[in-house]
Amino acid sequence: MMEKSPQAARIDLLRMLASRLERLSVDSIWARRASGLRGSLIKALEAVDTGLDIPAGQLDMLIERSFQILRSAAREIPDAEAQWRRLRDGS
Repeated sequence: MMEKSPQAARIDLLRMLASRLERLSVDSIWARRASGLRGSLIKALEAVDTGLDIPAGQLDMLIERSFQILRSAAREIPDAEAQWRRLRDGS
């Protein structure tokens, strides 16, 4: 099996990140912050799909910022297991 080029791997990662950013809860402050970033991801992906070459540094910046937002949004998700233990134990 042929290994993907670094650029192709970046593009695949950008597609996955755009999908994940779209799934953030609309109630989250991070969803609002992610909307502009997601727009930038989509523009970059459209440019690549039309054959334009986007600098790797620009793609890396979009990837890093996407992960920052997703990590921050994940921190807002309550710990369901801890909540269940509190309910079960009557705390």
